[in-house]
Amino acid sequence: MSKPKINILIVEDDQNTIDFISAVLITDGYSVMKASKGKKAISMTADNNIDLILLDLGLPDIDGMQVLKSVREWSDVPIIIISARTEESEIVKALDSGADDYITKPLWINELLARIRRVIKTQKKISGSKETTEDSFTLGDLTVDYFKRKVTKNGEYVHLTPIEYKIVVLLSKNAGRVMTHDFIITHVWGGLYESDDQVLRVNMANIRRKLEDNPAQPQYIQTDVGIGYRMIEPKE
Repeated sequence: MSKPKINILIVEDDQNTIDFISAVLITDGYSVMKASKGKKAISMTADNNIDLILLDLGLPDIDGMQVLKSVREWSDVPIIIISARTEESEIVKALDSGADDYITKPLWINELLARIRRVIKTQKKISGSKETTEDSFTLGDLTVDYFKRKVTKNGEYVHLTPIEYKIVVLLSKNAGRVMTHDFIITHVWGGLYESDDQVLRVNMANIRRKLEDNPAQPQYIQTDVGIGYRMIEPKE
């Protein structure tokens, strides 16, 4: 029995680029859908079973960043940015807003296919790891609602950035297990910061400030010094 094809949505306004990427992906065994405008891409993502999005930032109706932020309000579908914008600030902004990877144009086909395989593999690891299959996670007064994509404490909404939310979800779905620095970085940022733990430490400090009553004495997320972080496992 052949395995189902992975469905990739290409969001790009240049027809030559769409045709080029489509041909490459179809040849490599992927199923392809196309959108030349941002608003159309958002509706297609909501209405179809999309496994991965290749998103250009320079779209004719709305900026690709708006598409990214809109989709991230309700979906964890992997998103790879493909853009001619090479400024570090643009790349960081996209990653902080929830992009899984960022590729600058012109495209190198082997690199594109490798990045796609890595992001899909990472997503499967998260989905297939020893983690809860529930729609939500509750630990004391803290609740992570995976379906609604929101975190509450004592019933009050806690505002987290897309990156902070991804970290909390990863830890909560693996409650009781130590998630190493490298594991978290790879699964949240795709390894783009693998040689620098500072970005993770900054995000963890922000998460604790928002979740913990006393960040110096955390009741939700523990630190295993020199190893990583562990979400405390709820008692039966």
